[in-house]
Amino acid sequence: MTCPVTGAATGAAVPLSGPRFATEPAELYREMRRDHGSVAPVLLDGGVPAWLVLGYRELHQVTGDPMLFSRDSELWNQWPNIPADWPLLPMIGHKQPSILYTVGERHTRRAAMIAHALEAVDPFELKAHAEQFADELIDSFCGKGVTEIIADYAMLLPVRVLARIYGFSDEQGPGLVTAMNDMIDGRERALAGQQHLASSMVALIADKHVRPGQDVASYMIETQLPDDGSGFSDEEIAQDLMVMMAAGHQPTADWIGNSLRLMLTDDRFAASLFGGRHSVAEAMNEVLWEDTPTQNVAGRWASRDTQLGGRRINSGDLLLLGLAAANADPQVRTDGSALTGGNSAHFAFGHGEHRCPFPAQEVAEVIARTGIEVLLDRLPDLDLAVPATDLTRRPSPWLRGLTDLPVRFTPTPSSAFGESR
Repeated sequence: MTCPVTGAATGAAVPLSGPRFATEPAELYREMRRDHGSVAPVLLDGGVPAWLVLGYRELHQVTGDPMLFSRDSELWNQWPNIPADWPLLPMIGHKQPSILYTVGERHTRRAAMIAHALEAVDPFELKAHAEQFADELIDSFCGKGVTEIIADYAMLLPVRVLARIYGFSDEQGPGLVTAMNDMIDGRERALAGQQHLASSMVALIADKHVRPGQDVASYMIETQLPDDGSGFSDEEIAQDLMVMMAAGHQPTADWIGNSLRLMLTDDRFAASLFGGRHSVAEAMNEVLWEDTPTQNVAGRWASRDTQLGGRRINSGDLLLLGLAAANADPQVRTDGSALTGGNSAHFAFGHGEHRCPFPAQEVAEVIARTGIEVLLDRLPDLDLAVPATDLTRRPSPWLRGLTDLPVRFTPTPSSAFGESR
């Protein structure tokens, strides 16, 4: 691959790292669009070249043409240059057995298996699970008058709910929370967290073969095709459950945190702090447009030489999906106003055959909205405990979320799991 710097760019390739992804990503994407157009050359960790698709129409084209822009990471022309300890390997995997890198008819059948399992989740039971865990978490701090929403609430709720609907016992939930957050943190405990999650999924599948239940893991096993080479192995199902939990937990946690930040800092949503329901939905939708938890995704690989956004894309080039940048593309957002209505043409859940399955989106929305509503019901005078300008983001180009969200409120007694509502 010719390094994108030598292509038609008017400026140097942009390192996909640094504090600006936390402090001013929207301005950074505007600068990249100004200097490079709708497809910008970027450098990943270690100077590895790639393209970042910034344009709404171009992103629609890439995600809508799986033959030309494949999800098969084995096509990448940079694999000879990637060291074994490259920090992005967990994100851009080599020979991955999960659905993320499966293509063609096998991907279609595998996605159908996952969708079927998630569609079988009773939405009323899902909401009840989310309410129960939300109440339990709030009970742990409601008498104090202060708490830190991200660590004490948002980062704990989604994985607990997902663990239950997937088929884990409640006793296993806290360990899964720790493992998931260790893996996401990406530090010294990340590998141990990943290993705990992987072994837990393998054990879960084995258990559900013997004792099936009304849960996602059992539903996936039920639709598992015969082991004739065309079916899905237990290993593949375990891998997919790991992907589903990781993809369902962190973005949902950030959706909760980013929505609460908006509601606590923007006067347009103040009414929702006193029980308004419509404003909660509006805040959540605006976040998906303006502050989407998933900023950029890796990625797609060109299956042959092609053109995109005036750029020459070589066979095997990596294209990163700039979801946040595309959502703000001035070519489709001509007035620049915030979108708080029912417009859901954003890229927050992706697009095309590899987008987040619709049932998974519904699960995430139920967990996030329930988590926000229960919190505001229980603590109606919730307010920031620090100036809004003091709030900080994780310095990540991939997932956009707060490092903390300290709040204060009038101390209240525990609810005996929601009896006060």
